[in-house]
Amino acid sequence: MTETRPSGRTSRSALASVAAAALIAGGALGSGYLPTATPAYAQALPKSPIEAPEHPPGSFAGIVNKVKPGVVSVKVKLDDSASSSSDDEDGPNQGRNLQNVPPQLREFFKRFGQNGPGGGGMQPQHQGPRGAVGSGFIISADGYVVTNNHVVDHAKTVQVTLDDGRTLDAKVIGKDAKTDVALLKITEGSSFPYVQFGKAAPQVGDWVVAIGNPFGLGGTVTAGIVSARGRDIGAGPYDDFLQIDAPINKGNSGGPTFNVNGEVVGMNTAIASPSGGSVGLAFAIPAETVQAVVDQLRTDGKVARGYLGVQIQPVTQDIAEGLGLDKAKGALVDHAENGTPAAKAGLKAGDVIEKVNGDTVDSARELSRRIAGMKPGAKVELSYLRGGKSDTATVTLGTMPTDGTKVASRSDDDSTNGQPRLGLQLAPAGDVGLSDQGVAVVQVDPDGPAAAKGIEAGDVILDVGGQSVSRPSDVAAQIRAAESSGRKAVLMRVKSGKGQTRFVAVSLSKNAG
Repeated sequence: MTETRPSGRTSRSALASVAAAALIAGGALGSGYLPTATPAYAQALPKSPIEAPEHPPGSFAGIVNKVKPGVVSVKVKLDDSASSSSDDEDGPNQGRNLQNVPPQLREFFKRFGQNGPGGGGMQPQHQGPRGAVGSGFIISADGYVVTNNHVVDHAKTVQVTLDDGRTLDAKVIGKDAKTDVALLKITEGSSFPYVQFGKAAPQVGDWVVAIGNPFGLGGTVTAGIVSARGRDIGAGPYDDFLQIDAPINKGNSGGPTFNVNGEVVGMNTAIASPSGGSVGLAFAIPAETVQAVVDQLRTDGKVARGYLGVQIQPVTQDIAEGLGLDKAKGALVDHAENGTPAAKAGLKAGDVIEKVNGDTVDSARELSRRIAGMKPGAKVELSYLRGGKSDTATVTLGTMPTDGTKVASRSDDDSTNGQPRLGLQLAPAGDVGLSDQGVAVVQVDPDGPAAAKGIEAGDVILDVGGQSVSRPSDVAAQIRAAESSGRKAVLMRVKSGKGQTRFVAVSLSKNAG
């Protein structure tokens, strides 16, 4: 009878009896697989300890050992024009328009790197020159270093600390606030270890490794995947971020994101976080953007961008319906500035730019980035729709003005996607002294759909359905024409009291008027 203990385990004598029976059976039926003189459990023991492989499967150690010598910490002393009142991790928030930043990111940018109360910094405050700490990476043996513009903006002096512990002086060669990229040059020494940019863009789901200087802890390695591509977080006019979930914190800005081949696929620049710490939402500038900017900074010390000279806005679903388009794609021209390449090529308000050099343009933001990525003087073929008909124009790009005028700036989107009717009281703009052209909006029902679309008293309707209007009857006539053609909406170009123009798509209905 088998003896059972309270834990439910069988006694050692019982197990021995079972083992003996198995041993005999093995000798009789197993054709010598288990020698009868050797206990069964002894066969499972190795003669010597199992040696682990040099790098266990899935380890990033090989990549890190290869690229880590090319990553540096960047320390900056700021001049008196810097806006921060204490030492920063990642530097001051120069060049960031918080009004354009989504609410979930705005708090982070406000607190970006502050070591004061609530800032989460680990380094104590001290008296003396203000400073900033970030990350960077060496891209050439002669000591060129890439980092974020916001790390070195307003820098008085810059030093980089290498992986081997050396701290060397560096100077700012050039910087670009619009993409948040800066180029440094180490001023002493030579034959530095360096990393290379990737030849292909990463895909969503690819593994990535980030190395940097979070909270001043240099040489920190984190890993994750590419979570998304093409993110617009409102940080700049050409946002096209990689979203990664590798933990990124203050001080990581300017550091590289590597693929599994040890190639740089992005430069870490921002995180979304309610506390300022990593919550798995980090954003990196794609390597192709960094490389294009760095090439110009290295050659000229500045970035010259192609200039088209149009104000554009997105093609929303209701605007697409107003134009009779099948899909809400492309960039809607609000107006072409006089004397610009766009105006000289004949582009007009209401045109929808669909392609650049034969490649489809999905959005106004994409058009801005693509034109900005071209050099001044380049000839560009634009395909566009006007009045339902396709046409092309060849444009010789100009140089973006240095006063900050954008290549193709985006007008504000409509404030609602509701289904508006006109519901307006109109009068000739000249009769009420607002303008010498167009139809003035005299009164708007505050609870009506026109008000929800952002139309206000004092606005001037310049054209409806692509046709200029000067009297309320002209507006009504164009609405009837749109209804007769079977369109679900009519497109109006409206000028605000501040002189800004935009397109508004108004849904057609029986009681529109």
